[in-house]
This record gives sequence, structure tokens and C-alpha cells, in this order.
Amino acid sequence: MQLFYHPIRVQQGGNKNVSELPAILGLTASPIYGGDVEKAFQKIENNLDSTIRSSRLNRKELAKHVHRPSFKYVVYSAADAVGTVPSKNTAALLHVVDNMDIEDDPYVVAMRTQLAKMPPGSPRNRVDQRLSKTLVKKDTFTHKGLRDFARAATEICFELGPWAADWYVAKVLEQAKTIANQHAGVMASWQPPEKKYLLSIISQVNVAHPSGEPQAIMAGLSPKVEALLKCLKDEERSFRTQEEAYSGIIFVTRRDSVLALGELLSRLPELTQHFQIGRLLGNSSTFKRHSFLDITRALLKETSSKTLQDFRIGDKNLLVSTAVAEEGLDIQACGSVIRFDPPPNMVAWVQSRGRARRQRSSFVLMLDENAMAQSKFMKWEQMEKDMMNQYNDTSRDDQEPESHEPEDDIQFPIESTGAVLTLDSAIAHLHHFCAVLPHNGHTSQMPLFDLDPPDFVEGWHSLDPRPSVRPCDPGARPYEGPWGATCTLPRQLPPHLRTFSVDCVYSTKTSARNHVAFFAYVALYDAGLLNDNLLPLISVVRPDEDGEVEVLLKEIEQRAGTANVPIQMDPWRDYQQVAEKWWYSQVTIEGLPALHMYTRCELPFLSEDEQPVLYIRDRGAVTVSICSASVEVDDEGAIAAAQQYTRRMFAPLYEQRMDAAKLDFCYLFLPIEEGEEELVWRERRQWMQERIQRSESTRMETPERSNADAFGKRFAYPLNIASVRYIERINKPLRFIGWHDGPISSEEAEELQARYDGFADFELSFPLLIAQAIPRRVNFLAPRDKKPDRELPILFHPMYSLVDFVSADDVQFASLLPSLLRFTTIACIVRSMRQSLLSSSSLRDIPFSLLRTALTAPVSQEPTNYQRLETLGDTVLKYIVSVQLFSQYPLWHEGYLSKRKDHAVNNNCLAKEAIRLGLEKWIIRDQFAPRKWRPLYSSDPFVPAKGSRTKKENPQQSTNGEGEQIAEGDEQGMQGVDADGDALNNKSPTQQRPKKRAPRTQELSTKMLADVVESLIGAAFEHGGFDLAIECAKLFDMGLPNWEKIPARVEVAFSRVEPIEDLPPQSTLVEQMLGYTFSRKALLVEALTHASYTGNIQTSSYERLEFLGDSALDMIVTDYLYHAPGKDYAPGHMHIRKEALVNSHLLGFICVNTSMMLEATMPSWDAEAGIRINNDSQRIHLFQCLLHSSSRVLEDQNLTLARYEKSGAQIQAALETDTIYPWAALTSLQAPKFIGDMVESLLGAVYLDSHGNLDAVRNVLRTLGIISLMERIVADEVDVLHPVSRLGIWASKPDNNLKLEIKMEKADDNISCIISIDGVEEFRDTQKFRGKTSYNEVRFTAAEGAIRKLKVIETEQPADVDEADWGDVPDYD
Repeated sequence: MQLFYHPIRVQQGGNKNVSELPAILGLTASPIYGGDVEKAFQKIENNLDSTIRSSRLNRKELAKHVHRPSFKYVVYSAADAVGTVPSKNTAALLHVVDNMDIEDDPYVVAMRTQLAKMPPGSPRNRVDQRLSKTLVKKDTFTHKGLRDFARAATEICFELGPWAADWYVAKVLEQAKTIANQHAGVMASWQPPEKKYLLSIISQVNVAHPSGEPQAIMAGLSPKVEALLKCLKDEERSFRTQEEAYSGIIFVTRRDSVLALGELLSRLPELTQHFQIGRLLGNSSTFKRHSFLDITRALLKETSSKTLQDFRIGDKNLLVSTAVAEEGLDIQACGSVIRFDPPPNMVAWVQSRGRARRQRSSFVLMLDENAMAQSKFMKWEQMEKDMMNQYNDTSRDDQEPESHEPEDDIQFPIESTGAVLTLDSAIAHLHHFCAVLPHNGHTSQMPLFDLDPPDFVEGWHSLDPRPSVRPCDPGARPYEGPWGATCTLPRQLPPHLRTFSVDCVYSTKTSARNHVAFFAYVALYDAGLLNDNLLPLISVVRPDEDGEVEVLLKEIEQRAGTANVPIQMDPWRDYQQVAEKWWYSQVTIEGLPALHMYTRCELPFLSEDEQPVLYIRDRGAVTVSICSASVEVDDEGAIAAAQQYTRRMFAPLYEQRMDAAKLDFCYLFLPIEEGEEELVWRERRQWMQERIQRSESTRMETPERSNADAFGKRFAYPLNIASVRYIERINKPLRFIGWHDGPISSEEAEELQARYDGFADFELSFPLLIAQAIPRRVNFLAPRDKKPDRELPILFHPMYSLVDFVSADDVQFASLLPSLLRFTTIACIVRSMRQSLLSSSSLRDIPFSLLRTALTAPVSQEPTNYQRLETLGDTVLKYIVSVQLFSQYPLWHEGYLSKRKDHAVNNNCLAKEAIRLGLEKWIIRDQFAPRKWRPLYSSDPFVPAKGSRTKKENPQQSTNGEGEQIAEGDEQGMQGVDADGDALNNKSPTQQRPKKRAPRTQELSTKMLADVVESLIGAAFEHGGFDLAIECAKLFDMGLPNWEKIPARVEVAFSRVEPIEDLPPQSTLVEQMLGYTFSRKALLVEALTHASYTGNIQTSSYERLEFLGDSALDMIVTDYLYHAPGKDYAPGHMHIRKEALVNSHLLGFICVNTSMMLEATMPSWDAEAGIRINNDSQRIHLFQCLLHSSSRVLEDQNLTLARYEKSGAQIQAALETDTIYPWAALTSLQAPKFIGDMVESLLGAVYLDSHGNLDAVRNVLRTLGIISLMERIVADEVDVLHPVSRLGIWASKPDNNLKLEIKMEKADDNISCIISIDGVEEFRDTQKFRGKTSYNEVRFTAAEGAIRKLKVIETEQPADVDEADWGDVPDYD
């Protein structure tokens, strides 16, 4: 520890006794190690820069709560361990074990076979040395395990008595024969030859099952157990006399003895009437293959947590425990602690005694008659007194700590960080470096050390006779040094960093290994593979990749909410600064005369299927043709006529927002042919002009409109009038219906009289005008509902009305052209992006309709927007990035791959790339508001920044002249914004003063920028598949410099997969379950390999393939949902359906539900025939084929299978037939995440083995049942909305606006979920608590119950899901 602490830094300019480092309080009952108290105190205090002392204040008060137990001795006569073993079963076991031949062991046989096949070289030498060591130590799995078994049985025999030993041997052998199953149990990772060999050995043990009668048990007790029984009775009686409940712990050293002693005590009636006995062992998350006795874990009838819980609540009052109960566990104070075995050291002495801390308690030591044991305890008592004197000695507070120099050692320090490499730490560092060095090959991932000279002469294992010692030369004395060593690192490193050696100059083997490891690690640092903390970077192997390393190690930046960017491109006025010229196009609207169209910008060419469609009431869909001739116009006469016509055509509908004196429109229109109607209206306008010249015009008459009464009399009340006005509401044009010659009803007469009540000269006369309000101007690009007109015809008197000199066709044009201009605006924006950003790639060929959709933000309120394409593009992007990273970085494990992917595709990164390319100016985000529309003038003051991204010194939200914020969806595009930020539409022409200001910018959501990038990728995928999607992603870079097509990336990854010879038996079963045969079996083995697996198969664990399979699964599901026939799912609906198909609960169920019947031959044993080979038939589930070596994984598998057998059929039926997705039922299965991960890893393996063929993955998904489930969810409209999400969406609806509260309560062994609405409890569900999964299960069940009670589904609308904020949706996993 002293090598990794910096000196204390004293505060500058302050109290010299106050340091910058925090003061930390640590509590312990035994601040000591070793046998010298003073030396231990000095060492701890120096290393931690600390002071060890006891509390000085309030000691009397503290003493009231500290109860030292009374100390007692129990002396017994030790059993004689010399001579015949009194246990028949133990004697039989010893006889078999003593006669085992190591040469028959499958491990030895396998090594000899392997050695015979290997060519000369270092790998063969290592196997040769390992074989010789194995023969000397006899430490194969079977031999060492059975020797440990025999030794444990012998110790139990002499410690507890022959009955306990007989029971122990019989029980362990029974357990070993029971769990020898090929696909399940602790022996799941053992090879069949090992199982068969083990069964053949233990079947030779002649076992006699001991009697369970109390008399037989009492007759087979050791003196030590007899003394224990007497002690227990005395202790219990003493507590009972004092009217106190007894609770105690018996501490035993060996876990096997805990099992046997606990069994023995629980079978004696004289004890069971007073004691409820539990057994407590330490838990282990993994087990090693050499630990044969781990099979005894299954002998415990209850879990440790259950035993502790029962002890806390009083259901058990006596625990037989290993040292696990000494410290660290929450165990109530005991009344009695008995050390059945003496504590191994003073710390154990103090800690176990501390468990006896009730006010009246006892601490009992059991000692044999050996005086040495008693003297040891006396020594500990003295050490405890010395320890107390030390930490109560106030004179030690002022002592300066002794300077302690580290022992003489070579070191490699890093000055910038203080990190130090030492000889003692080098091997550990090297193992860590190799452990985090991911790989896709099938080689060992650890440093290999070879001694020089080796322990054994080559071939020692084959010598006959073998020397009794292990010299390098047969017959010589044992070699005592000096030693050298060679260290070989994994093949993923370049050759110059793979092998390191030191000469034979070191006195010990350990020193030689330490030195070669030290020099190897320094070389790795010099090569740039370690950071300045002497820790591995990410296991990259080339220094030139350090840039990528830095990118990866950066945490993903938290994206800013907005970015300051130029406002949206306005094609009509951006071109004003380029040239004063006009481009010609032709516009044809079905049913109307064709028009010339003149624009300052050249309009894009639109194919027939890209032309706009207008949706007109009573006419339906109307086709339009906008044909760009790509011809410049220099006919000034035509331009002048078009200017007059454009003003005259738009004026009747928009004159209140137009400047009558201005003709500098950004776009001009003119009929191609002058029709008869125009000749008629020209005559009428001439008549009106003459009236004005003769001063005959009346109030409100202009050259463009006349009094309706005069007009009717002059032209014989014609019917080809289009627009009329009531003089009291002159700004609101009306649609002319006809003339009414009378008579009218009395009601109509009264209504007419009331309308003109303010006109003194009003007299009812005929004809009257019949007019109707013009329907509200709308966006004709959006389909409309066929609703009848709500406006009724109205009668007007011609004397008080006006007639507009405009034809019906012109009114139609004025109504429809704003929508066409909106469409043309978008087309020009798309064309601009094509000609600039996409000009040099095949992305320019993406159809206009896709690009238009990809660039249109939802805030624009256009009929179509990017949201669906963004959902598709998001999945496509993650898929192609995952494949790129998987292939490009074969040394990276799943954690680094995921982090690098997240860094590449996060919104902040995408938004930055969008801004870098200027994408923001092409994002269509202004709203088209037909009711506020007016034509644009080239002299309008606002001139947008052309490609500029000018920022203010302190960029803020764009504001108008009053300081009010302008939302990013306000009408800023076609309507325009002046230099003060005010919408020009809302100003009169006299207010529109040109003001030359700096280019305007606006705050734009970075999510919108990122969404458009993803939608463009989605559009590219729709048009050109993954190749074009990659080309689009490459355009935005994303920090990935080497983009390649999917097939090339997959082939590179596939080429790295090396053949594998020894396949586990599960591989064939899995292929049958998947309906897929692997060409590279190593991929299948890797997909089945859990990180805990310690078998001989040299393969990496499944996480990398899981990373690949996860992206392939998401891609397949999203692609299907996007293209689901007739559905056109909104993003919210795609989201909930995808989550229903890829969540870990469903994948876990699929993995458990997939199974097959297996006909196999299995070795078994019975008392009569001994070992035999049986034909067996059993159902094997996919998840049982996982290769692992973890007891925890095994327990989780067994529990999951038990729950599946209880509810699997119900879940399957629900998935196949129910109209509601069974969220709660799937959650109740409580399948651990690794079971669902197994499905994704297998999909990744299939994807890579099939050379990136997603159809092959689809076929496997169909075999597993996921495709059929997906098809049913879509076809049958299965309700898949998560119940908790449904409640949240329902409560937050504007017409509800309720406060939803979901509260969890835990009491005793139950967990409850209470759902309240506005503080009133609506539903409660209570279930047994079984961990975190119970929390989720009861939560989902309660939500479903509340949904039914509150009738949420009955009031639900499809739009509720679309409008939900999916950032708040609960995590499905």
C-alpha cells in the first residue's frame, strides 16, 4: 500500500496542521495482524497515515451498550487418530482411493495423446512439463477431488465420530451419482470421459447406509461431540432458568464438518425439542473444476439468506456455521457462541467472540487436553490486552510516524501520476492486461511462463523407472538455481511484443518469473499499450491507433439542448443576390388553364411520380404538372405582363397584406393563352377606368372592383362573377353564387333589413346578390376529409356590395398557388441539397419524395415528416456501425464496442456533423400558414445568411422586436422575418421598412439535427439498401474513418475465425434447435460460451457475438414493422411493437421454450450392477446448452426452468392467441439476462457464419417463433403497450391531467404495489418477495389491474401513443 499513497499536501497559507486530504474514520474490532502488536500498529499507521485509538469521550455511556461475554472452557479427550478408521464407509473409500492409478485418469490420457500429436516447440514443452507435474502431484480433477473427499471423511470420523463419517461418505457418493447428467448440474462442464472415470471409481466403494435411529447415532459419537452436547444442554438450561430465549452459533472450520455436524444434531430428539438448527456456509459465485466437493453444496436444504432470515426472526435458534458468520453478515446478537474448532488466529478469536454481545452472553472454547492449545489462547488474551493498551495510550498521539522505506526492489514509476510498477505487482498487472485483451481467436488469453531450466527433463513422465526427485538430469541432485524464465503473451500482440526472456541469474523460480513479467510490462508501456496509470488502454496493438483510443475513452458528451444555426434556406430570395434573371417553367393544374411561371431560381426537374397532388374539396385529388424548362427569359414585355397579372390574381384574397404599389414579386405567373373570359373582364376593367375618369365612382370603388348595383345594370347582371364583397367587411371576399330576383321569405326580409339597419337610404329591391363565405384557405397538399360546407348562402343588396374584376379561374389560382409554391419551395431546398451536399455521390439519386420526407421536421406540420424515416434510419445506423466496429476492432470486447458505437451515433455527435456540413439550412421547419400567406417581394428586407453560421457574442433564443421568444416552428420561411425578428405578414406595407442587419440565426434543437441525419440514412437505405446507407453515414463521418460495405466487413471478420476440433456435445443439439448448420463451428461454440466457463475449449465468451446479434435482431424487426403492409406505423407504435419483440423477458422465454428430445446413452450406477450404460430420453432446452462453470448460473438456470414448467404453457398460449401482450406473465418467468443474451449471441453467430445474410437470421428467428409472433402482433393488432406506460399516458392526457403515483411497499416477506390517482388508492397488488424480479412482476400486475378498473383502454385513442414522450417510457428490461 505504501507505494500508492502520495504525501499529504498541507494547505497553503493556512494552518500547517490542516491537510487538503479528507479525514476518514474507519472502525474495526481487531486492528492487528501477525503476532507482534506494536509492529502491526506501526505498519498500519504508516501505510494509512493514520492513528489507531479507541474512543476517549463518553466511555462510561458507551460501556453501558457493550457487553463482554463470560468466557468458558470445555475440555474433552481427543480421539486417537492412529490406527484403524472406525467408520466403515470411510475405510472403504480410503481403500479405493489408495489403489487409484493416475495413468488411468482421462486428463493424463488426453495429455499423452495430445503430446504424441504435437510438433517440437514451446507449446509441446509446456504440455510435457504439465504432464510430468501432474504425475508427481497427482492433482487431476478426479484424483485430487477424491483424495480431498477421503481426507474430509477421515477428519469428520475422528472429529465427530463414525456415524457422521458414514453419513457423509454415503451422502456425497449418492449426490455424485445423481448429478452425473450430461446437460445439467454441477458436472455440466465435465467431459463425458471424466464423468465415466469418476463413476467407475466411486462405484467401487462399498457403501453401508448408517442407521438413523438416535441410539445408533449416540453410539457413534466422538468425545468432542459428546462434550458439545453437554455444553449445549447446559447453555440452554442456563438461559431458560433466566427466562431468556436461547440463540447461539457453533463455529466449525471445515464446511464438510458443518454439514455433518448439523445433520447429526438435527437427528437427536433430546436436542430438537429445544433447538431449531440451521447450517450456514459461505457462498461462491464460481467454482473450479478441481473442487469436486462443491457437489456438497446441494446437501444444504435451505439457502443462506433463508437460514439467516429464520435466525433473525427466531424460527431458528442455533446455527452451525463456518467462519462466514464471524463478520460482515447482519446477524443479531447471540446469547452463546461456541468455538467447536479453535480460532486460527487472534482476529478470528475477537470477531467470533463479538457475535456474543447480548447483555447476558457466553463465549465457549472447546479444547482438547493438549496443553499447547490452552497456552495459545492465553497468548491471544495477552495480545488483546497489549492491543487495548496501545489504542488507549494517549502518549502515542504526538509521536511522529516512523519513516519506513520500502524493501530493496526495482521499480518503474510514472512521475505524472505516481503509478509504480514493482516486481511483486508485475505478474498481476500482466494477467490483467491479458484478461482485458479481447480476441476473436481460440488461443489462451493469459501470459505463459516457462522456466529455464525446466522442472523436469523432457520425457520424464515416460522414464522407467522414474527418479524419485525431479532433476534436469536423471540421477543428479535436485537443481537449486540459478533460474531464468520466458514469458509468452497472446498472439494478438505483434511479434516484438509477444515473447520476453531473462537469463539464468535469479536465485528462485519466483524471482525469475517476477523479473520477466516486469520487463514485459515495461515494454508494453513503452509501446503505448498502457496509459500513465500503468493500466491497459483498450488493448489496441498498434501505436498509430492512439487517436481512436482517445476517442473511445472519452465519455459520450452530454448533448446540448439547442445549437445556434442559420435560419432555413429561402430559395426565392437567396437567388436575388446571385443574378437579376428569370427562369421559365410551366404550371398545369388539372381543370384549369396552363400558366407561365417565372422565378429567380431555376426550378428542379420533377419526374411524373414526383409531381405534387392537390386535394380539393368536391374534386378530390387533382394532378399538377410543374415543368422546368431550364430556360432564361429576357422578354421584358412578358415579365411586365406577368407582374400585372400576378398582382391582380393574388389581390382579391391577399390584398390586405400586399403593397399595391409593388410589383417585384419573387415569382410571376401569366396564362399561356388568353381565354374568352379574360377578354370579358378586360372590357369590364376598361369600363371601370372610364367611370373613375368621369368621377362617377362611388365609395370604395377601385380600378379592380366596382359597385355591384352599377355593375349589374351595366352588364345585365352576368353570372360569370367570381368574387364579391360586402362594404362593411371589405377585406373579406365572398364567393358569388348568383342573383336573386325575388320574392324572398319574411325571415329573409327581416334578416336583410337588420343587416342594413344603419343605412338610412336602404330600400329592398331586386335583384339581390347571393354570396357565400369562401372556405377557409388550407394546405391543399394534405388530403382532406370530405365534409360539407358549413357556410350558408347569404343575401346582399347590390347597392352596398362590390364586384372584384377577377375571373373564377384566377380565384382558383389565387387559392391553390400558395400550396404549389410551398411544394416548390421544398423542391428547391431538396434540389439545393442535391446540388451541393449530395452532388459527388450516388446519394443524389435518392428520389425526391424520400428526400423531401427526410428533411421535413414535424414542427413544420407538413402532411409528411421525417419521424418514420428517422426511426428506420436510427436502427440502420446502429446496425451498420455495429458491423463496422465488430470487424474493424477484433480485439475489442463488447463493452468497448458498445461505448464506441454510442459515441458515434449519439445525438450530440450527429448534430455536430450536421452543423459541420451546413445541413441545418435545408431542414424544412417553417410552418405554412395559408390564412396568413402573402406573396413575397424581392425587396422584402430580410436577407438570410447564405451558408453562414454567424453567431452573436452571447447567442440566445431568437426574439422579436418586443423581446419575446420566437419558437422554432413560427412562420419564418415563405412569410419572411425582418431584421427585428417580426413576421412580415403581421405588418402593413408602410411598416415594412428595409433594415440591413447581420444575418439572422436561430436556436435549433440538436435532436432535430440528429434526427434529420438519421432520416437521411433511412432514406438512403430505402432507395439503395445498406450500401447507400453506408455511403450516407460516411458523408457524416461520425468519427469512423474507414467505412466499408457490409460484405467486405463481414468477410474480414469471418476470415479471422479459425477451425476448432474438439466440439462440445451441445453443438449438434443447438444446430438442430436452430435449424441451421454452421460452416465454422467455432462461431457456434463462442456463442454458447459463458464468461465463467473454465473448460479446455479455447474460445472467447459470447459477448461480442451478442453485440452483433442484437443489432441484427433490431434491424430485422424494425425493417418489418416499417414496411408492414397497410399499417404505416407511427414511430411510437413502431417503438412499442419492437420493444415487445426484442425485450430480454421475451428472449429469455424463447431460449427456455426452445427444446428437443434427446436419445442418449448415459453412465449410471446402482448397488447391484455397479456402473452401467443406459439408454436415456430427456428434453433438452436451448438455455441448458450454455457452456459455463458457475454455480450461480446453474442455480439461476434451475430456478428459471422450474418457473417455466409452472407457467410456460400459459405464456406460450398468451403469445399465440391473446389480444393483449403478456408483459406480467413474461416478467414472472424471471429469466436472467444471460439467457436472453444467449439468443442474441446465437443470432450473431448465424449472421457471421452466413456471411452477413440477414435472411439466414430471419430463418432462425422463424424457427425460434419470433417471426411468427411478430407477424401475429401486426396482423391481429395485439395490444403491446407496456401497462405502466399505458397508465402514465392515460393520466397525462390533457383531458385527464391526473397525478399518477406508483408506490412500492415491502413488509415481512411480501412486496406490494399501490397505484394512486390524485392521492386516492385505486389498486393494490401483493405478492411474495423473491428479489428484484418480484418488484417488476408486482408492478406490472398492479398496473394491469388498475387499467381494467379505470377502464383506461376504453377511453384510449391511437394518437395518445403517438403524442407520448417516449423518453419517459419505463425500461422494458
